[in-house]
Amino acid sequence: MLVVYRKENRWEDRAFREFPGFLAPGDCLLLNDTKVFPSRLHGQRAGGSGPVEVFLLHPSRVGDAGCWEALVRPGRRMRVGDVVNFAWDLQGEIVARGESGKRTIRFLADASDPAILRQALDRIGHVPLPPYIKRADEEEDRERYQTVYARESGSVAAPTAGLHFTEAILDKCRSAGAEIATITLHVGLGTFQPLDASHLESGRLHPEQYWITASDIARLRKASRVVAAGTTSVRGIETVYSTGVLRGETGLFIRPGYRFEAVGAMLTNFHLPQSSLLMLVCALAGEELTMAAYRHAVESRYRFYSYGDCMLIV
Repeated sequence: MLVVYRKENRWEDRAFREFPGFLAPGDCLLLNDTKVFPSRLHGQRAGGSGPVEVFLLHPSRVGDAGCWEALVRPGRRMRVGDVVNFAWDLQGEIVARGESGKRTIRFLADASDPAILRQALDRIGHVPLPPYIKRADEEEDRERYQTVYARESGSVAAPTAGLHFTEAILDKCRSAGAEIATITLHVGLGTFQPLDASHLESGRLHPEQYWITASDIARLRKASRVVAAGTTSVRGIETVYSTGVLRGETGLFIRPGYRFEAVGAMLTNFHLPQSSLLMLVCALAGEELTMAAYRHAVESRYRFYSYGDCMLIV
């Protein structure tokens, strides 16, 4: 764990097991309790014309309850009206084309019921492991690619800063005198997509669903410092503080110049260039200090990506 001290303009190498020692009475640790669901499906194009992979992103915001936004492979060959046959008698029809290769797929018959579809996904879906993991998913990935506090199913990627925590570490955080609050923000593909001109011009990211309880908001507002675990927790709670809306969607794009209303410290993993995640880190720690700390991390062979090391910004 690389600890970055903003006021002192310095950093030091520590271990994550020391994280609870950076908490104190009056702090509130904020965790994103979203849970990754088995969103990758393998099927066959109706008529036996070849295999199809469907990567579900989120329920469609238009159409009936059985419609989902998805990425489909091979995308160019899948046209509106095409039907995909999956296992467990599950079928889906491509009903619309979207931007960036997206498709809207409508599940047929009983699978339009969200509860029935969830049962089907639990039986035949695959865990959407990060693309740099060059192997097929395994049964144990359903637990390993989750935080220990994951509760609310709906993400296509884990909130990776939370993967460092164990129940024992959380107990030590409480013993240090910190409160713990949770927010749910379902991580979508937009969180990890490279930035382009449209994001910079609009100042918005792809919207993601979030919610938080009134009791957790009260706990956070009472705290002397909010320590957020992960960029998704930051985006979620900053949205709540700025809008007053406890449940909704956020496309908040946090970049240098942003004034934080809620967060006083953040634990996060190391992120790639040209990402909204790295820009959020720069917004909190300052661009010059962040880049200097990242150069140290590269030279010291810190691990990047989802299962990599972490940075605590205080």
